[in-house]
Amino acid sequence: MSGAVTLVGAGPGDPDLLTVRAVRALERADVVLYDALCDPRVLELAPRAKRFYVGKRAGRPHVSQETIGKLLVRYARRGLAVVRLKAGDPFVFGRGGEEVEYVQSAGLSVEVVPGLTSAFAAPLGAGIPVTHREVSRGVVVVTAVPDDGWRSLVTAGVGAKLTWVFMMGVERRSTIARAFLDAGHDSSLGVALIFSASTANERVRRLTISELVRYELDAEERGLPAVLVVGDVTRMGVARAARDAFLFQNGGAA
Repeated sequence: MSGAVTLVGAGPGDPDLLTVRAVRALERADVVLYDALCDPRVLELAPRAKRFYVGKRAGRPHVSQETIGKLLVRYARRGLAVVRLKAGDPFVFGRGGEEVEYVQSAGLSVEVVPGLTSAFAAPLGAGIPVTHREVSRGVVVVTAVPDDGWRSLVTAGVGAKLTWVFMMGVERRSTIARAFLDAGHDSSLGVALIFSASTANERVRRLTISELVRYELDAEERGLPAVLVVGDVTRMGVARAARDAFLFQNGGAA
């Protein structure tokens, strides 16, 4: 008897940002295979499931993608409800497509539950609208590693009203900043570093692209998951200002 495999997007961290379908999948799960960046509070929504950590962090030992696929298939073939819990959205630099293909090649079906990607949730939660009329007409979302893809986009985007969101970009912040400057972007172009988005540890640093070249992480920022946003929308605070006003009017209760 075959069980079911569900790829669930865990969002940026805060359990309140999960979809209703994601919560239901976790509640009925027998097994949960979760990533490094999944907030522990999200795992609490799967009270009866066995939980297995299969996360990947740069420079650290990790479970191979092949092994993850085998585990998904093994547990599903035992008739169990298996949730593959992936931070953000499974299909935004999350290798969700690879895992779907692996499970389907074993003759099993897969349900995908979209998640709120940190590419958008991190800046929006920090009060940064990724698009704003007359400031940014589009968004470019890229992974900082490898760099053979984003460099040409940076060069082509000189003078354009765009926002660049770099996933896994904080460790390469100096290289990214120099690429923008070498391409001819204004040295005063805005930048935001958003650490641990939507959690109690969230921190936001606003800089210019020239300042980013030499920016050193402090002790509390090292090792935190982070999103790097480049563009003049980072000078704005529309969403956060509205949220803070709401909290003030309601006595601090969200």
